[in-house]
Amino acid sequence: MTIQHWKIETDDQGIVWLCLDKADARANVLSSEMLGELDELLAPITQNPPQGLVFWSGKDRSFVMGADISEFKEINSPDRAYELVRLGQQLMDKIADLGCPTVAAINGVCMGGGLELAMACDFRIVFAGDGKILGLPEVKLGLHPGFGGTVRAVRLCGVRAGMQLMLTGNPVTPGKAKAIGLVDRITTLDEWRNDARTLIENVPPKQSAPLIDRILNLSVARPFVRNMLLSQVRGKARKEHYPAPYAMIETWASEGASEATGYEAEARSFANLMCTSTSKNLVRVFFLQSKLKAQGNKTDARIEHIHIVGAGVMGGDIAAWCALRGHTVTLQDREQKYVDPALERAGKLFSRRVRNATKRAETALRLQADVNGDGAAKADIVIEAIFENLEAKQELYVSLQEKMKPGAILATNTSSIPLQDLRTVLREPRRFIGLHFFNPVALLPLVEVIRCEDTDQDAMDIGFAFTKGIGKFPLECLSSPGFVVNRILAPYLAEAMQLMEEGVSLAVIDNAAEAFGMPVGPVELADSIGLDVVLHSSKVLGASLQRPIPEALKKMVSDGQLGRKSGQGYYRWEQGKAVKPAADDGGTPDDIEDRLILPMINEAVACLHEKVVTDGDLLDAGVIFGTGFAPFRGGPINYARERGTTAIVMRLNELRKAHGKRFEPHSGWSDL
Repeated sequence: MTIQHWKIETDDQGIVWLCLDKADARANVLSSEMLGELDELLAPITQNPPQGLVFWSGKDRSFVMGADISEFKEINSPDRAYELVRLGQQLMDKIADLGCPTVAAINGVCMGGGLELAMACDFRIVFAGDGKILGLPEVKLGLHPGFGGTVRAVRLCGVRAGMQLMLTGNPVTPGKAKAIGLVDRITTLDEWRNDARTLIENVPPKQSAPLIDRILNLSVARPFVRNMLLSQVRGKARKEHYPAPYAMIETWASEGASEATGYEAEARSFANLMCTSTSKNLVRVFFLQSKLKAQGNKTDARIEHIHIVGAGVMGGDIAAWCALRGHTVTLQDREQKYVDPALERAGKLFSRRVRNATKRAETALRLQADVNGDGAAKADIVIEAIFENLEAKQELYVSLQEKMKPGAILATNTSSIPLQDLRTVLREPRRFIGLHFFNPVALLPLVEVIRCEDTDQDAMDIGFAFTKGIGKFPLECLSSPGFVVNRILAPYLAEAMQLMEEGVSLAVIDNAAEAFGMPVGPVELADSIGLDVVLHSSKVLGASLQRPIPEALKKMVSDGQLGRKSGQGYYRWEQGKAVKPAADDGGTPDDIEDRLILPMINEAVACLHEKVVTDGDLLDAGVIFGTGFAPFRGGPINYARERGTTAIVMRLNELRKAHGKRFEPHSGWSDL
């Protein structure tokens, strides 16, 4: 076999330095080809062990990103999955059983199978830094570690830290990894080779779980810990939707991270999970992220200074996020008193996100109040985020275009007004775009990048580059009422209100949506968005959706009952959480789930047919990341195909006959 992805050398002390450097790739992933080459390289090392073996990476700031997930698509049977994962486990066992000390020198991101490879080594050193670079994120793909990680993480870090690492899928910093026993030393670019040699020459005791965790791992204690872990997981995910964390807990509870039986149990469990629709769809969503990021063309435009007009919740939070992500930001409003609350919120965001005091101060300095609007002349992008009024926005645009430098982009954060109406006062209307963020800006990853039919591609490319540069997913949309996210959410929220008027209890409505897989039900979502915002959206979209605006909603808004932000909406809110009454299951309509969900699917089909979004995969991605649509279902278009388009059209017609024209199937169903 020709070795393409590894470089091997032996130094004067007899230490073998094995460099992972995947050919023609910016990052290392453990493909089957790469693992096959490693197996071949280990054969002579196994027969004639050197003084020591060091794994290191030829990629800058990256050790191994994980397994090659693209290969998952080709595995369609549990037997085949089991066969492949056992080969991977056996390769890790070879590393663990080598007759010499082994060290993984982790120079950056180390995830999934990469961390499992590192855990198979005797020792791990990691480069110092604040980034969360070490993790086992398989649960986010509907899986758990499969190359021995479920056993080794518990044996190294203990039940408490090891299971949390796997159940959450959240990565940790080098400092945290050292504290939980995942790594042995923190090193630097200058010292890592010396540190690796020292470990090989002195061979200190290997890391093992703390005593309390070894006790918790005993068979007599495992049932109690199991119940605690299950209780924790039930609060986050339903077993029927996301089986992986439950399978992980049961495998540990049964085997106790046994080196004798744990690997076999892990492989069987992993193989079964890999072939579930949940895992298949979550893997699909993983690739949809890349598809969102691939939109647009590379641009040479420099995007450094952002000027935002409107320091309300949206404008202020967009400004704070842009500053957090490295931009110079000026924030304009009519008076300083309107900017101050935004700066206060920004300070809280920076305190949560930037631990280093010096860097936090630097971040805060990047965001400046600018009541006079002087920053508009220096900005590469100007974002308008004032209240939803056509005349007010146009008056602002007239003044802004006199200040803006040549080539700068003017964008609007409007959630409802068509761009073709807004841009009529502009000298360069084709360079005007929408950048529609969602609240809360710091948490929701999607930004709708909105165009008209004739918008300049260069302007869109700058919008894409800006969005990706601040760590968000862009979704290209054609300007139309509600764009995508609000348009698809509108019938979902409206049907919930219709069910309320029919006397169905709030908790029953929310429970039905959550049983489908939505992160929160429509009633809680409406309260979270703000009932004033929902009312405004209903006015904009009501006619096209053939739905009247509920009188109860109008009254609540006029009475100041706006939801979470006022403390009272459909629910009472305490400390940011809805106080929900018990559900009256006796009043649950048989068709409640389809009444809530199928209008969203129908509207997604309409968006695709009308080319608001031109690609079904991108539409699925946008709806997942913009609305929280159940990720394990793969998006509304994917759900329609899995359930069957003919079956859904028939069901919509049944609902139309029972409940009215609002359930009329869109003509676009024939396209699918």
